[in-house]
Amino acid sequence: QVQLVESGGGVVQAGSSLRLSCAASGRTFSSYAVGWFRQAPGKEREFVAAINWGGAVTYYEETMKGRFTISRDNAKNMAYLQMDSLKPEDTAVYFCAAEARGTLTKEVVNVAHWDYWGQGTQVTVSS
Repeated sequence: QVQLVESGGGVVQAGSSLRLSCAASGRTFSSYAVGWFRQAPGKEREFVAAINWGGAVTYYEETMKGRFTISRDNAKNMAYLQMDSLKPEDTAVYFCAAEARGTLTKEVVNVAHWDYWGQGTQVTVSS
């Protein structure tokens, strides 16, 4: 069982940066893959990025590659999403997720693939 709590969201201007954090409970967090998703008002939850259990393998949604960076620190039971050059269209609630298989497959882009979710943190980017 893993519990996830996101933090680090806020209101920023376009072009700014934010780092989101995902704090995990549970001794087995280091064996889980972690993903970040986002959901804008009136839209479906969409995949942002994922990282495998050890942190050596990452996967990004194509349009976010280069601006967003996913990372993790298993010693601290933490995962992060560094977001640079933010745009108004990045405004959304951002969620972290975890799944026990630990490795990344093409299924990571699907919401149903993930076993555990946090409550989300709001990111608002003003123009």
